[in-house]
Amino acid sequence: MDLSTRYLGFDLPHPLMPGASPMTGDLDMVRRIEDAGAAAICLPSLFEEKLSKEHLSILEHEESVANSVAEASTFFPSLTSYKLGPESYLERIRKIRAAVSVPVIASLNGATRPGWPEHAKLIQEAGASAIELNVFLVARLDDTAAKVEDRVVKIATDVRNAVTIPVAVKLTPCFSALGDLVRRIEEAGVNGVVLFNRVYQPDIDIENLEMVRRGPLSSAAELLLRVRWVSILSGRSKCSFAVSGGVQDVTDVIKSVMAGAHAVQTVSALMRHGPEYLKTMKDDLTRWLEEHEYDSLKQMQGSMDLSRSPNPSALLRASYVSLVEG
Repeated sequence: MDLSTRYLGFDLPHPLMPGASPMTGDLDMVRRIEDAGAAAICLPSLFEEKLSKEHLSILEHEESVANSVAEASTFFPSLTSYKLGPESYLERIRKIRAAVSVPVIASLNGATRPGWPEHAKLIQEAGASAIELNVFLVARLDDTAAKVEDRVVKIATDVRNAVTIPVAVKLTPCFSALGDLVRRIEEAGVNGVVLFNRVYQPDIDIENLEMVRRGPLSSAAELLLRVRWVSILSGRSKCSFAVSGGVQDVTDVIKSVMAGAHAVQTVSALMRHGPEYLKTMKDDLTRWLEEHEYDSLKQMQGSMDLSRSPNPSALLRASYVSLVEG
């Protein structure tokens, strides 16, 4: 069975790969993931907070609130909690790139512009095959939607102009006009879009007056939002699309590809079952396609995207009304 796909300009033997996580920061684990058949490796993020502390208004805010309210010192993680600095991260890229034969996608995670283009260049020089920009913006109360989206486009444009390797942008689902934002990112020359970054919600310890950070593994319930937006966007864009979040088994992979995904990233499933589970998902995908008489993955890819509907907006509205009234 031909499972081949094309993502960020790379011809891949199949769409399955680990998403950015601590798992892919360990060289031995990366080798196990490659042995399990990963089509590419997405590295954990280099956080902006490690790049240039002097530029971070968020850390300035932390200091100001911590001096005024004792409990507020727990709102933000300390700088030492970010695992890797720039030099260590670049060395990790070099070692992993030398150890594997599949594309290595580095990840930059940040919220402001300073330093991104320069460090993107260093990541390229270290041997990364592509860069995934994990743009996580904390909107200020006086921000408009346009200002927030302009910042995303500017970051993407700056990095795209700084490097020659492919660039993908990983977005949250919280933008007011996601379709227009993706269009503008595509016009900036970005090669791919990853949907979505998980938005972790802090809890409150009411006895100790502390913010509690929880990072539960994803579930299949999170997948449907990704599938919906990939189905809306993929048929109308030249960008590659990857689904990230909620992919637990082969059914989730099939839904993602039918919606139009070119790559499918999974983290939680590999953390639950081990890196070898990726091979299980790939074998299950092959079996399902054969049982349903497909000749290739590409025959199925995008078969359920909304570009095939003569009136996508009306279809989505009808589906919503039918569900609510039902």
